[in-house]
Amino acid sequence: MPESRGKVLWTKFIFSCSARRAVWQVTLLDSWEDLTDLVEQVRADPEDPNYLMANERMNLMNMAKLSIKGLIESALNLGRTLDSDYAPLQQFFVVMEHCLKHGLKAKKTFLGQNKSFWGPLELVEKLVPEAAEITASVKDLPGLKTPVGRGRAWLRLALMQKKLSEYMKALINKKELLSEFYEANALMMEEEGAIIAGLLVGLNVIDANFCMKGEDLDSQVGVIDFSMYLKDGNSSKGSEGDGQITAILDQKNYVEELNRHLNATVNNLQTKVDLLEKSNTKLTEELAVANNRIITLQEEMERVKEESSYLLESNRKGPKQDRTAEGQALSEARKHLKEETQLRLDVEKELELQISMRQEMELAMKMLEKDVCEKQDALVSLRQQLDDLRALKHELAFKLQVNERQGKRPLALGTPGVAHSTPLL
Repeated sequence: MPESRGKVLWTKFIFSCSARRAVWQVTLLDSWEDLTDLVEQVRADPEDPNYLMANERMNLMNMAKLSIKGLIESALNLGRTLDSDYAPLQQFFVVMEHCLKHGLKAKKTFLGQNKSFWGPLELVEKLVPEAAEITASVKDLPGLKTPVGRGRAWLRLALMQKKLSEYMKALINKKELLSEFYEANALMMEEEGAIIAGLLVGLNVIDANFCMKGEDLDSQVGVIDFSMYLKDGNSSKGSEGDGQITAILDQKNYVEELNRHLNATVNNLQTKVDLLEKSNTKLTEELAVANNRIITLQEEMERVKEESSYLLESNRKGPKQDRTAEGQALSEARKHLKEETQLRLDVEKELELQISMRQEMELAMKMLEKDVCEKQDALVSLRQQLDDLRALKHELAFKLQVNERQGKRPLALGTPGVAHSTPLL
């Protein structure tokens, strides 16, 4: 048999005559040689009373790997915040629930024996103070009536907080506390639990948002759907078209977002131009007032010159003290004239600066308007490409249906990559 390509999900049925038990096991294999080695390992397994629990731990760890990997890949391709209706996210919580329930000790109550993973999760707030907030939130939710519902709500809040991996690691490191709730060979007490806690770190890149007030978490049935992790060879043709459509949609969203930013920039620049126009009008009025004042000062200066000439003539005949007083008055008049002249020059310089800034803003607005037009043309082109790809996808789907109707040969029983979905023990 040729070597399989990629990782394949195998469902393996193991029957041990000596132990008289049957075990389903889910294993990730890289090649056909790995499957051969696994079969040899199964044949060499001795009688072990913990063999069933070990297989269950291995199954749950492999399912957790598949669930976490699929959730991260699909969430990154989706590119948005996940909610409670997202199927891969629902399956992840189902797998986590099975992992937390594995090897739980039964507690006797008035209604009989009860197994709940809410007890271990309550311990987290004693180990990590940050978990006290979500524990209090879970207890305050009015719709939760059972420990199972509170445990499910706790998992969702921890994922929203992006602290699920940290909480699980802190809990697994305290084996002496977990021994009160779990058997010695439970998943949370063995190495598989630490591996799963490490895998949960990858979920920190996912943004999730849950509204649990109206959600019934008490009566949900947690069954693992294996069909989500089985790959069909016929789906490879449509995956390329889906990838192209996803790329076009990403480009379209990017161009639209860029267009919105450009429009916002244009609006901001328009607002600045309006403010500059108002400031320019105000400066023009101030310049006119300053010019009038300069004319007045020039007239006053001419009058002062005439008076000074007259005073000089009169001072030649008057006492020396009068000459000194008149000289001081003339100096003050000249100083005042110099200050007014400098003020006029400053106002003219400010006006020229405002005019140049206005011209630069108008040029920037024209360039931005041209850029917006180009982006809108690109957006129209991308939308046309998206329509073409959708038509191509429908055509490929139609051809695939025609081929199936013409009687495609069914897949052989031993074809790699296909397995029967079987619920875990």
